[in-house]
Amino acid sequence: MKVILREDVPELGAVGELVSVKDGYARNYLIPKQLAVLANTKNIRQMDHQKRLIEANKVRVRKEAGDIAGQLETVSCTIPMLVGEQDKLFGSVTSKDIEEALQHEGITLSRKRIILDEPIKSLGVYTVDVRLHSEVTAKLKIWVVAK
Repeated sequence: MKVILREDVPELGAVGELVSVKDGYARNYLIPKQLAVLANTKNIRQMDHQKRLIEANKVRVRKEAGDIAGQLETVSCTIPMLVGEQDKLFGSVTSKDIEEALQHEGITLSRKRIILDEPIKSLGVYTVDVRLHSEVTAKLKIWVVAK
């Protein structure tokens, strides 16, 4: 019996795949647990339509991420911090501080997308990666200056 998987099934296939299984496995396990649907022409057309919609959505999201990346490449954030002796910061610059600085520039971005290997603890110019999409990463220039 041929079925279309609605969810990933280990050792069988991924979502949207057309697989051939034994009749009893499909009738007694896959279909009642709504892991798969019968592969008739209506369901195949519906699944193809959903795949096209998902692919179009992926392309749109990737394009939006590329546009935001271009915008981030042109922006440089200045973060004023209190400093002590030898230009050491009181505290450190974290992704939350960078998020707030970007909001002052008019860019709304989740701090979870900002990739800092470790917090910034001294004055200077830093380049920080911002992961906007699984395939799109932007470089953001940050100036840490004394208050």
